[in-house]
Amino acid sequence: MRKFLAMTAAAATALAGAAVAAPAKASADLPAAGVSWSPCPDNDPVIGGYLKGLECGTLEVPLDHSRPDGRTIRLALTRARHTAPDEQYQGIVLLNRGQWPGQFGRDLPTRFAKGTSGLSPAVGATYDWIGFDPRGTGASEPQITCEPTYVWPGKARPDLVPATPADEQAWLDKARAFADSCGRAHGDTLAHLGTKDAARDLDLIRQALGQEQLTYFGWDYGTYLGSVYASMFPHRVRRMVLDTVVQPTGGWYDDVLEQNVTFQKSAENYFSWIAAHDATYHLGTTKAQVAARYDEGMARVRQTPVDGRIGPAEYTEVFLVNLYRRSSWTGHTKALADWVLRKDPTGLKANFNDPGYPTQNKQAMYNAVQCTDSPWPRDVKRWHRDYWRQYRTGTTFLTWYNAWYNAPCAFWPVPAGTPHKTGAAGVDILLVQGRHVAGSPLAGAYDVHRRFPNSRLLLENDGYEHETSLSRNANTCINAYVSAYLEDGTRPASAKGADAACDANPAPVPAP
Repeated sequence: MRKFLAMTAAAATALAGAAVAAPAKASADLPAAGVSWSPCPDNDPVIGGYLKGLECGTLEVPLDHSRPDGRTIRLALTRARHTAPDEQYQGIVLLNRGQWPGQFGRDLPTRFAKGTSGLSPAVGATYDWIGFDPRGTGASEPQITCEPTYVWPGKARPDLVPATPADEQAWLDKARAFADSCGRAHGDTLAHLGTKDAARDLDLIRQALGQEQLTYFGWDYGTYLGSVYASMFPHRVRRMVLDTVVQPTGGWYDDVLEQNVTFQKSAENYFSWIAAHDATYHLGTTKAQVAARYDEGMARVRQTPVDGRIGPAEYTEVFLVNLYRRSSWTGHTKALADWVLRKDPTGLKANFNDPGYPTQNKQAMYNAVQCTDSPWPRDVKRWHRDYWRQYRTGTTFLTWYNAWYNAPCAFWPVPAGTPHKTGAAGVDILLVQGRHVAGSPLAGAYDVHRRFPNSRLLLENDGYEHETSLSRNANTCINAYVSAYLEDGTRPASAKGADAACDANPAPVPAP
């Protein structure tokens, strides 16, 4: 097997002799019967210039898959065509960035078309890379938005941590009003926006592009969408990479409570890193001192929001990205130090944007998917008990942010279904997971590994990053495994626990 990226000796040893017989290649000349492609605009109204150089198309699918002859909606697609000779063509790769339900994805083929993904260009050239905005999202139909002031009232939102019962009730009233507005705006459509609906859309995309099988690459929530698809259509999966794996059991309510704990650990890790670089940032030599400085900055915006726009909720949003990726630490920590030590809000303002359509759409679609994929407590007293218990026992960083982001589910106007039972024998899957990822804890990767016995789990030791592979993380060891798998199906040999491991990249070092 050819290797196009540098690979550690350990990785090469783990892969040796582990090649899986490659499935028959998809035909390059099967008709794309349901999609008419044309050049994408240089400047898209939703996501700007990220589609330049790609092909755009649309596909009509049923709103209700149980009524294929009923109302249809349109999915917005993009494509970066293969550039290798047709005899080397390996079919399509459907891409889903996840992060959370409601994220657009039409821009994703750009990184593969331009060779900036970390994938071997020679391997990338053998596929058609397909991006899409899932139903209800981005440029796809229906374009779901609800009452806008829940996300952004045009000024700093109320404090996330309720100081009084009246504060808590005010947030609950806002969540109820948001859910009610979604029902008024979209009615029964909300019942057809869940993960199982999106998985059936994937199979219609496959059919429309004339493919017997598809390859799929999903990150974060996209791993759940992929695992549901693989459970529903196991014989249609050629290869599948699931990176930063979402726990498929327990329901979203329990998953969010678990995430609050792992997010807290990630926040403490971030504060410890700042403390280790006190010579640069001067925010404290222990994580406790840094946390106190962070809280000092929070107290200042609580008293007087920056420009009337950045209060405690917005301050939290500026820094929560640091729980997802270490690549943001240096810039964000400078912004924190400038604000706390010098009362300079320049960095805060640079990292805050008024939430327009994409953010409004993300919130609405996040709830539309989460609130119907699995049941949520309708008794707000349970939310009160669970969230105050976590907060009062030290899980403080994102607990109330997550409470109000998800609270519309307590009042959602359409009933929830039951989580899809995931798992299938024989499906060819490569799972990629960082050991310390906060939003998608390691237990989820092991659970999916168990549910798909033919999967292989590649672990990033000491890894904290979402999007471990083919991303800004740029882990050459991880990328080598993924390139090898996409090239000819090679995967690590099966082993107890994780099947192979790579070391994480070092934590960032601040500029002097």
